[in-house]
Amino acid sequence: MDVVALEKSPSLSDQALERLTELIIRGDIKPGARIQEAVLARQLGISRGPLREAIRRLEGRGLLVRIPHVGVRVASPTVEEIIDLYMIREVLEGLACRLAAERLTDEELKRLRDVLFDHSAHEDVKSGTGYYQSPGDQDFHFQIIEGSRQVRLIETLLGDLYQVLRFFRYRSSINPGRAKAAFDEHVSILEALERRDGEAAERLMREHLQHARMSIQETVDVGAAPPDA
Repeated sequence: MDVVALEKSPSLSDQALERLTELIIRGDIKPGARIQEAVLARQLGISRGPLREAIRRLEGRGLLVRIPHVGVRVASPTVEEIIDLYMIREVLEGLACRLAAERLTDEELKRLRDVLFDHSAHEDVKSGTGYYQSPGDQDFHFQIIEGSRQVRLIETLLGDLYQVLRFFRYRSSINPGRAKAAFDEHVSILEALERRDGEAAERLMREHLQHARMSIQETVDVGAAPPDA
């Protein structure tokens, strides 16, 4: 893992949180790996205090787990736990997509298309080796969920659960053929949104998430740190 020093600022713990989150989601730190504070602090160029705060926050988000007499490790959910989460996600994001078809503005739809255009230029998408999306406005799913304007849905899907979902999404995308399929499915969803066809948008989103779930199921053992939803 390359050493990436963080700029000194009043929000070192926030910087550490962001960097550590991305290392976990992209698989630079594998599921089940032990978090070694001294090593990470040196790699990130910060003291252990801000790092410990970031670790504590990631425990709250479900990306890290603290095991008595062992220490902190990256979460290694079972396939069954992931499938359960995807079933819930399928229902909630399907609804969010239906609502977004009715509520996204034309300008927001244009931004969503711009996001997919940017994604199409990513080397991992072009090569079919993965489909990584930066958090927030560059995340296709994030924008659709926000576009639903449904406060409870947004709080549920974009709260602490959000990073866990990103973790699974990236892991499913690295299976052979999945990155291109996922991108093409995003394009179909966007086209339904642009037609303001809520029924089709919901159906396509649910099918998209079903395919992602099946992709994860094809990974022999998620908890055994396969190559990286």
